[in-house]
Amino acid sequence: MGKAVTKKDAEQMLENALEIGARMLISGAEIRRVEDSIFRICTAYGSERTEVFSITYTIVATISSKNFGIITQSRRIHGSAFNLQELKYLNNLSRKICRTLPDMDEVKKDLEEIHGLPTYSNRQGMLIYALISSAFTLFFGGSLLDAAISAVIGVMIKIVEIPLKNMNMNRFLVSCLCSLAAGALAVMAARTGIGCSSDKISIGNVMILIPGLMFTNCIREMISDNFLSGLTRFGEAVLLSLSIALGFAVVSWL
Repeated sequence: MGKAVTKKDAEQMLENALEIGARMLISGAEIRRVEDSIFRICTAYGSERTEVFSITYTIVATISSKNFGIITQSRRIHGSAFNLQELKYLNNLSRKICRTLPDMDEVKKDLEEIHGLPTYSNRQGMLIYALISSAFTLFFGGSLLDAAISAVIGVMIKIVEIPLKNMNMNRFLVSCLCSLAAGALAVMAARTGIGCSSDKISIGNVMILIPGLMFTNCIREMISDNFLSGLTRFGEAVLLSLSIALGFAVVSWL
């Protein structure tokens, strides 16, 4: 028998379940996994009927039982920050909840610990951007000099990206401005004779910005029959790709 026998307990349980689902969505989870996790948590705590509806930016859940009646809560999702490490811990927490049925205060404490996990610093992000840029430049036929220039531009992309994200700027505009800066630097390097090919340099840099995980998730959503969420993610990924292309196109026109 579930532990959520009073309405207050059930409300707190549902609030925590939605918090887990919301953070999973923000971290890059697919809709089906989010809905399944919320459903299992609510059922484990005594919900006799659980209905969960989730799309990219909203989660709505209704639970019902003879003990606490009918309760409905919703959660608006703001933005996204793909974090597979946090997603792993959230998945583990949802399994732990279903298995051991801990008190809600303990669940909230676990959520706070997961939210406080260390993330990549800006310096580490710059190093990662440099490695990705140089590796893809070499992969697509660029020279070692092109790869070195691409790595430097990758660092510059991160430097441009940090203040833009801190200002909570629209992410389509952030992608456009980052690609504009990357394209301009690649062209400057080629024209001054430092780099051999602006095309190869730009290819390495654009791979940082392409929303690969978003494209993957939208395909998985549609395969799982979540066409609404899949099409929403697909449209978002296409618009992000177009904003990246626009940034590089502006440089080529100038």
